[in-house]
Amino acid sequence: MNIKEIKEMIALMNENNLLELEIEKDDMKIRLKKSSGTQFEVVSSASSGAPVREIIETRKQDVATPQGSVDNVKSSGSVAEIKSPMVGTFYRAPSPESAPFVEVGQTIAKGQVICIIEAMKLMNEIKSDHSGKIVEILVNNAEPVEYGQIILRLEPSA
Repeated sequence: MNIKEIKEMIALMNENNLLELEIEKDDMKIRLKKSSGTQFEVVSSASSGAPVREIIETRKQDVATPQGSVDNVKSSGSVAEIKSPMVGTFYRAPSPESAPFVEVGQTIAKGQVICIIEAMKLMNEIKSDHSGKIVEILVNNAEPVEYGQIILRLEPSA
């Protein structure tokens, strides 16, 4: 288990307001326990060794906040930025053989699916909070994205 997987688990805990999470995978067992606002206690053990205890201090940009408090769209003049609401893998299309959800120059409607972000083996459809014309897509297919990373920019329609 690597640090990226642990950060994804922390994001999952924050999204669902969990105080403790325990996962067993193969011969590895990990327990995450939230001890304060930005501090997580990680206890992991393999079948062959003693438990390893570690305190992880998280920064706001390391983990996602609960949904509903996230501002996914930031308007700057005549361009709106749509940001990733979570850590995961960005996909432009529902499958490798399918056409992308959106393209540069395309006009989209509020609520339209713009991409999928895979997080913890779950496929999350990301919908646009604005109507408008896409002027730039900043993430390539199958690339990792961070919480708050700008996915695309669009010119909002009036």
